[in-house]
Amino acid sequence: MDAALPQISSVSSLAGIDPAEWNAVANPPGVPYDPFLTWEFLEAMESSGAATPRTGWRGAHILVRDANGRLRAAMPMWFKYHSRGEFVFDQSWAEAWERAGGAYYPKLLCAVPFTPVTGRRLLVGPGPDANAYHAALLDGALQLAEQTGVSSMHINFIDEAEAPFLEAAGLLIRTDQQFHWQNDGYGSFDNFLATLSSEKRKNLRKERAKAQAGLSFQHVRGAEITEEHLDIFFEFYMDTGSRKWGSPYLTRKSFSMLRERMADDLLFIFAYEEDRIIAGAMNLVGSDTLYGRYWGTLDGRPMLHFETCYYQAIDYAIAHGLKTVEAGAQGGHKLARGYGPVLTRSAHWIAHPGFRDAVADYLKRERAAVDEDFGYLKERTPFKKGE
Repeated sequence: MDAALPQISSVSSLAGIDPAEWNAVANPPGVPYDPFLTWEFLEAMESSGAATPRTGWRGAHILVRDANGRLRAAMPMWFKYHSRGEFVFDQSWAEAWERAGGAYYPKLLCAVPFTPVTGRRLLVGPGPDANAYHAALLDGALQLAEQTGVSSMHINFIDEAEAPFLEAAGLLIRTDQQFHWQNDGYGSFDNFLATLSSEKRKNLRKERAKAQAGLSFQHVRGAEITEEHLDIFFEFYMDTGSRKWGSPYLTRKSFSMLRERMADDLLFIFAYEEDRIIAGAMNLVGSDTLYGRYWGTLDGRPMLHFETCYYQAIDYAIAHGLKTVEAGAQGGHKLARGYGPVLTRSAHWIAHPGFRDAVADYLKRERAAVDEDFGYLKERTPFKKGE
């Protein structure tokens, strides 16, 4: 590819981008399908009022086109005026820089809004010139950062394969961990339980029995999802979000737009007491992964969260041959329930050399602590030892 040919630009909204053109680089053939990278999901976050300038998200999406004007690469990018809704916590960096007299915000953020899910962030279709388009894309992002004078640019929850390229380009790599369930070809939940130690197996059975007492569970996907379902779930979402975050991110319109655009990618798991829904979990379905996103209930019974979000998700993954269940950020309590530790990664560009050095030193120590904790947790999974 002739380096002079790429046309690099930045646009403030996905609304003006052709959905098919975006999706061709977001989910190209041969790459596991990621529903969070689709135009339908990302644009819904903007046009539903969830990720807008009013809420502190101003679009600056990077596009790279070839000499014929065809979109060949893209990065979902925003100017951010706070650090909420990211799940990679840099508030201490902001406080330190502002104490030194700098302005940390706005910063640039490449991410899926409100979504701590690892995936591709430099969206390039396959081909012999893919590496060149990766480089052009990052050049465009760094040029935007330098031209606008932002303090920093952050790329959150990057795919493991992207980390070496970004690190070689001078970005700082940060690690953290989540807990994911892996499907080892299980034919049933009991097959999965059989791989656990006797004590953990008994505990999980007790938890499920307690949570399921007097309840039934329904998995609702695609055309089965109704606006009435969304009304009920939005009440759960607002209650949970108000207690956890102070201000829930998504609007009621966000859920309707996702249902209208990508219902087949949505899975709701509802807990019923007779004919009344008392709890629910919203998931998105990729080609090989079930992604747990939101949950809520107005009923305080014990173990209901574990059953609705974790065990029912495992049931669904086994029944549909999915390899992985990602049940969201954090949550060491997932370890005892068969969800093992997995490293997550982010990449960071810092404009000021002195501030960059300070952050680099911090990240070096943080990575060592994460690695130590990761090794500790790997030794303490509930699975039978030696098997």
